[in-house]
Amino acid sequence: MGNAHSSDRSEAGHVLPKHLGGGPLNLGDPDDRSLRKVERDILILNMVRDRVHKEKCNAEATSLDKCGGEAGFLVTFKCRKERDELLECSKRWFHDEGLRSECTEEFLKQRSYYRRTGKPGHLYKEEEKTSRIP
Repeated sequence: MGNAHSSDRSEAGHVLPKHLGGGPLNLGDPDDRSLRKVERDILILNMVRDRVHKEKCNAEATSLDKCGGEAGFLVTFKCRKERDELLECSKRWFHDEGLRSECTEEFLKQRSYYRRTGKPGHLYKEEEKTSRIP
């Protein structure tokens, strides 16, 4: 019931529109550095958020976790100071352009790896570690 163009694409097994296809595995050009809106506004910001919580504000998050464990149901009232410290740290790093640039570059490397190999992008770091010369 669809048009002939879309059925031709699905029969060929294409996932991406024609302008986004290409590359060795037809997953897109590995050297393309343009970002789609979802990549820029969601995926990269998720990477920033994860790095902020795991690396940049780890001490504040640990402090809030410890306080929350001791306070139980009264966490909202007893851990305001720790919550505010984590929030301030998170805000400071979340809007840091340097961190955003690092996460953007990491995302582009992972996407390029996926487009070249067909393997998930998170494996890029593992392969990069094993391929380095000591």
